[in-house]
Amino acid sequence: MDRLGPQPGPRASARAEAAKVFRALGRLDRAVYECIARLPASPVDAPLRRFAKFADHSKPWFIVAAVLALIGGARGRRAALAGIAAIGVTSLVVNQPMKFAGDRNRPDREGAGVPRQRWVTMPESTSFPSGHSASAAAFAVAVGDLIPGAAPTLRTAGSVVAFSRVYTGVHYPSDVVIGVIVGGLIGRLTSRTARRITQSTAASGAVSHLRRASPRPRLARSPGSARCRAEPVVRA
Repeated sequence: MDRLGPQPGPRASARAEAAKVFRALGRLDRAVYECIARLPASPVDAPLRRFAKFADHSKPWFIVAAVLALIGGARGRRAALAGIAAIGVTSLVVNQPMKFAGDRNRPDREGAGVPRQRWVTMPESTSFPSGHSASAAAFAVAVGDLIPGAAPTLRTAGSVVAFSRVYTGVHYPSDVVIGVIVGGLIGRLTSRTARRITQSTAASGAVSHLRRASPRPRLARSPGSARCRAEPVVRA
């Protein structure tokens, strides 16, 4: 006769299934990281390492924003401001609550076999998610939405930054993927907000211009309110 024990409730079953999924994703994440770590040395190692270092503190995006502000006219200044705002919000969200909540250790790149010629300084912060990838995606999406011609170049550069974080061994692939998703969403929200502000400002300016340009109607005077003219006195 089978023993009848307490059956797990639906919530416990859901948590157990979620735990299985996360464990499977974690194994896949580490497997992809190790595959990239085992890639043989190539001529792109040095350029990627230099570019990864250069991307610290969002330096490429601040430089692009400065160029846009200087030579891009009103449109360029608007896009530059939106890009910087997107980086600021993304850095606050990713580097504070998300990293504290994730609390993931950095990869063991030496144990995984990442060649030393690829190495950059290992950050002291937790690994999940990638702040570099998030900031790159936020800037590329925000500016690319407002200046579509710049979108391909910016998104390519952002993709290189994101890949370099795994290639140099300082992040797992999922750190980068989640960072890109979060940064992209914040960038899109920032560009939409910038558009709304611009449209609102333009509409307010148009209304003010129409009010100034339209002639003011003159009030008709009743006969009794007209000023009396002095009639000349004719002497006999």
